[in-house]
Amino acid sequence: MFYQFPEKFWWGSAASGPQTEGRVDGDGKGDSIWDMWYKKEPTMFFNQVGPEHTSEVYKHYKSDVALMKKIGHNSFRTSIQWSRLIPDGVGEVNQKAVDFYNDYFDSLIAQGIEPFVNLYHFDMPNELQKIGGWENRQVVDAYVTFAKTCFELFGAKIRKWFTHNEPIVPVEAGYLYQFHYPMLIDMKKAVQVAYHEALSNALAVQAFKAGGYQGEIGIILNLTPSYPRDSNDAEDVLAAHRADLFFNRSFLDVTVLGHYPQDLIDLIKESYCMPETEPDDAAIFANNTIDLLGINYYQPRRIKKKESPITNPEIPMPDHYFDIYEMPGRKMNPYRGWEIYEKGIYDLLINVRDNYGNISCYISENGMGVENEERFIQEDGSIQDDYRIEFVKDHLKYVHQAIQEGVNVKGYHMWTCMDNWSWCNAYKNRYGFISVDLDNDYKRTIKASGYWFADTAMRNGFED
Repeated sequence: MFYQFPEKFWWGSAASGPQTEGRVDGDGKGDSIWDMWYKKEPTMFFNQVGPEHTSEVYKHYKSDVALMKKIGHNSFRTSIQWSRLIPDGVGEVNQKAVDFYNDYFDSLIAQGIEPFVNLYHFDMPNELQKIGGWENRQVVDAYVTFAKTCFELFGAKIRKWFTHNEPIVPVEAGYLYQFHYPMLIDMKKAVQVAYHEALSNALAVQAFKAGGYQGEIGIILNLTPSYPRDSNDAEDVLAAHRADLFFNRSFLDVTVLGHYPQDLIDLIKESYCMPETEPDDAAIFANNTIDLLGINYYQPRRIKKKESPITNPEIPMPDHYFDIYEMPGRKMNPYRGWEIYEKGIYDLLINVRDNYGNISCYISENGMGVENEERFIQEDGSIQDDYRIEFVKDHLKYVHQAIQEGVNVKGYHMWTCMDNWSWCNAYKNRYGFISVDLDNDYKRTIKASGYWFADTAMRNGFED
């Protein structure tokens, strides 16, 4: 069977500034929280590889763009590092950053690759983190100024803007489960951070529309469908609903529909974690919804009713309302500890069609991280990552089905173009269509999946 996709389908991949660009002497970049944290605690990072190197795209972007073209990209997402453009988060703009991003974007456009540009990818400028980061409403104002600066500087050439990538991640990782800086367990602060991120999205959308810039503006959300252990057990179903409220609808509803779900508000009130707000906020949310939704999908969330004891009942947490359920026989990516469930991508898309006005959307990330990919280097130097081809193909089949059933899906971006630095995991897991050899001057090699993707993009579909 040949899976044919619509004309002008977006084939490409996604990355971020902090995970790819690196730093060079004299580039003018300020410290983000990642730069600061690595300097303080390098042992928190796998093999002590920090953000100053990453994939050195700052040096190699022109040849990297040529490789993107070679593997079939007609679109590519990256992000503008706030601390590169405005080193202290507020104040003077770094002209070297302006020159770099202009040339980067021009290089993409010259190759027929449309730049999709995201504004915030977990990389708070350290100077703003000193006053609380997203906990502080002043940082929302600083972010809106940053967004306006980006629109003004690059709006003549960029037609696809995104305010945030995975805004739930700074909430979960920084304020609930201690994966990212500032490594807190504080649900009240977590709720405030989430609220300010959502508010900053709405205000950036407002600024974009008021500025009369061409194109679309949206947000990128990592959506994890919540499946109850037993769909006939009312308590399991309620637990899954609550997990969905915390981790999906907390951003999906307010950015697409313009308001928070009442069930979520009730849970937050019950936990005594309501955020500080201002009277005009509700109108700002209602009047500044997004044009385009990016959907990152990696894994489902399996949920059962709360059966384990709550160890610290005085410290509110989302998982006081549910337990994670490990479904027997599930297919796993053992390197990440994530379930592989291809139908989840279809279920998400149908939900967007049925409950969110069938908003224009695309798969903005989907991917498979694998350790020790050097095992798959052949004698001729090629990298035979057939598991990645299978992973992408099996998910694309469900994207194709969703399109056939009327979902307004515009494209598919893999995470990621080339192996990149992944926060505290650094280069532990490799995700790219293109390998990066850290020990050989960051040499790039297209993997088998990259050649497969090039053929798929050229034919606008694939056979199976």
